[in-house]
Amino acid sequence: MLNNFLDYCRANRERHLEQLKDLLRIPSISALPEHKNDIRRAADFIADDLRSMGLRNVALVEGSGNPLVVADWIDEPGQPTLLLYGHYDVQPPDPLDEWLSPPFEPTERDGDLYARGAVDDKGQMLLILKAVEGWMKTSGKPPINLKVLIEGEEETDGAMLASYLAENGKALGADAALICDTEMFAPGIPTISTALRGIIYTEIEVRGARTDLHSGNYGGVAPNPLQGIAEILSGLKDAQGRILVPGFYDDVQPPSVAEAEAWSGLPFEEEEFRENEVGSSQLTGEPGFSALERIWARPTLEVHGIRGGFVGDGAKTVIPAKATVKVSMRLVPAMNAQKIAEAFKAHVAALTPAGMSVETTILAASPASLVSTESVFIQKGAAALEDTFDAKTVYIRCGGSIPVVGELQRYAGIPSVLMGFGLPDDNLHAPNEKFHIDNFYHGIEAVGRYLDKLAH
Repeated sequence: MLNNFLDYCRANRERHLEQLKDLLRIPSISALPEHKNDIRRAADFIADDLRSMGLRNVALVEGSGNPLVVADWIDEPGQPTLLLYGHYDVQPPDPLDEWLSPPFEPTERDGDLYARGAVDDKGQMLLILKAVEGWMKTSGKPPINLKVLIEGEEETDGAMLASYLAENGKALGADAALICDTEMFAPGIPTISTALRGIIYTEIEVRGARTDLHSGNYGGVAPNPLQGIAEILSGLKDAQGRILVPGFYDDVQPPSVAEAEAWSGLPFEEEEFRENEVGSSQLTGEPGFSALERIWARPTLEVHGIRGGFVGDGAKTVIPAKATVKVSMRLVPAMNAQKIAEAFKAHVAALTPAGMSVETTILAASPASLVSTESVFIQKGAAALEDTFDAKTVYIRCGGSIPVVGELQRYAGIPSVLMGFGLPDDNLHAPNEKFHIDNFYHGIEAVGRYLDKLAH
């Protein structure tokens, strides 16, 4: 049975790649309202594909946001049920002038496929579905029970999915979820991510005078919100990278001894990482921790943008009436997102200079997640990867956040297996995003092997 599946996948590689290109041509940008029709096209594309392979109960779940695509195959008594998750929405492609080929015209170069969404997450989402197709077309059914849940708001607020899981999570009836939205540690090294950092995303608005003021007439007496923001930011994190919010580190736990030992054996050179991936003159962050520890096992606080005053060409001597700044924090396992959010808001209020008022809005908050390597769903995933890549699977953590992982744990009570096939240089959210084509093919086979290994 497995050999028939593998033969099918290999015989249909070019067709699967062309299907991925067709999906990538749809500019399903969830952040831009003008692409609502493209969002619908992408959702219909996936639903049609699920129907064509023979899955049941295929539907678009409508609501206040972008539609969810659902389907299932529940016909294998005694077998586990695996939830297959992915997202069909993508980031905006800007800046366009940095793309070497049009972002929504998939282009092959040197074994890679370039397009917005190639690896995040259309390519990785579709490889899961192609693995299901392989079993449906060769055996008439998958080896285990399946549920499919594909969303269209992962790159924005994910509100539609969060609402759906809050209402239907317990009824999902799944034992675990499979998510392919992460990366391999390095080319040829099969990888499972066992932990994700959580995130708190905030916007701080500082107000001074009732209206913008002339700096010649009022400079020296009028409060300046941009200066206020500078003072607030300088009180949030010191020059060495240590976060100054009271109680911020209270619940931070170090990685286990086994994890730390495993990380020390990974093929990682900080200087090469600095030069080839970061591209800065030096790495920064908390002293006393390795780069991998700072990315995977330490919390962070970062500034993403400041808006206010005059930023056009030429000169305009204005003291702005208000200014805003976007700040996020990444959380590690055991940190309480609500507790940190409240401590952050209180600290910002305490740092606000005289003559100014502040409003801190929490735009998103989700906890970190951690899955034990002793889980049978993790161990069989590792075995499937090893059979596919003929190399030992490594376990890492991921510095990023995938909110659905925490929501699946909270509302459905299930762990997520993060089996990624991207590469560190795939330019997620940046110009010239790409997906290594062989990883697309190998990913299909690995997921298919995984379904087979989960069958009793």
